Amino acid sequence: MSRPLFVSLDGPKGTGKTTLLEAVTQALRAGNQKVIRLSEQKSDPHRAETMALVNALVRNPNRDLELRVCERFADSRAWISQHVLTKQPPGSIILIDRWYPSDAAFRRIVRFADILQLNIDRNVRVPDLHVGVVTAPDISWARAAGRRRGLSSTVIHTLEEHVACTQAFERAMTDQGWVLCRNETTIEDATAQVIAEIYSVLRMRAKATRS
Repeated sequence: MSRPLFVSLDGPKGTGKTTLLEAVTQALRAGNQKVIRLSEQKSDPHRAETMALVNALVRNPNRDLELRVCERFADSRAWISQHVLTKQPPGSIILIDRWYPSDAAFRRIVRFADILQLNIDRNVRVPDLHVGVVTAPDISWARAAGRRRGLSSTVIHTLEEHVACTQAFERAMTDQGWVLCRNETTIEDATAQVIAEIYSVLRMRAKATRS
């Protein structure tokens, strides 16, 4: 049996990641795929420590604190890579809500290339498929505002901040060559795109195995 396929869906607030993850999960399971849904937030055993650093950064923005936040996220991913991802059943598809760009709201001083290096140095697992879910900032802002919990962000409080975060994420995603999913039309369209990308990776993996 093949090792699990690790798929990450990342993106700014309000782009519809959670809704898309649910739709993709249902579609894959309907195709008799074994799907494991994970969340970095729920899998991090040191979440309280992480959020304490985040709250300190909000009160006193500076490079040292921002770097510590990024290091803390990398440490949590390293723990998840070792203790959670390795325990998933062979042949399954692991879908996780957020991975590297969880730092998107914080890396205003520390370069994203440096954050990626932090993750590499800590042996954080690289997703087999990395999907960036994006919309125009005004669309995601309006979607978030319409939710009961609102934007629910510790560090982003204005549209201007949200625009800057979205632009930074899209630049990083493009630089890294991740799959772009522009979730501005129907959830069916976005789901079909992500499903097609997942099956494409599975076919390439199967072909490589036969070779």
